[in-house]
Amino acid sequence: MHLGDLISPQAVIPSLKVKTKKQLLQELSVKTSRLTGLSERDIFDALWQRERLGSTGLGHGVAIPHAKLPALKQIVGMFARLAEPIDFDSVDGEKVDLVFLLLAPEGAGADHLKALASVSRVLRDGEAVEKLRGSRDAAALYAVMTEQAASSHAA
Repeated sequence: MHLGDLISPQAVIPSLKVKTKKQLLQELSVKTSRLTGLSERDIFDALWQRERLGSTGLGHGVAIPHAKLPALKQIVGMFARLAEPIDFDSVDGEKVDLVFLLLAPEGAGADHLKALASVSRVLRDGEAVEKLRGSRDAAALYAVMTEQAASSHAA
């Protein structure tokens, strides 16, 4: 699965200013609501419920909050580079500054897992993470996400 299928240039936030995990998920819910037309409350509730099962902070400053929503028609992604790292209860205890939100339809099953794997592959690539942390505008971040996904997918 190619990240270009999951994320649009409008779904990239180059410098999101938040102080807490809850505030981050609220902001991402508002922005994702604008892209999908779904209720920001429904998005937030699904994300928060998933987060309560266990942190989606992967470590090394990266988090992939994700949830399934019955009203969603296709898998949707959003990427945010945080202005300042925040505590995210990550497995390694490190603060998070790179966040890829992933929402999937209730019945997405294998496609949801493939999307998570694609995102994870890019965000575990040291070179890609370095480029993401060094990029300051949405177009550059989008290019890194989709270019890295294409090259790691081809490998």
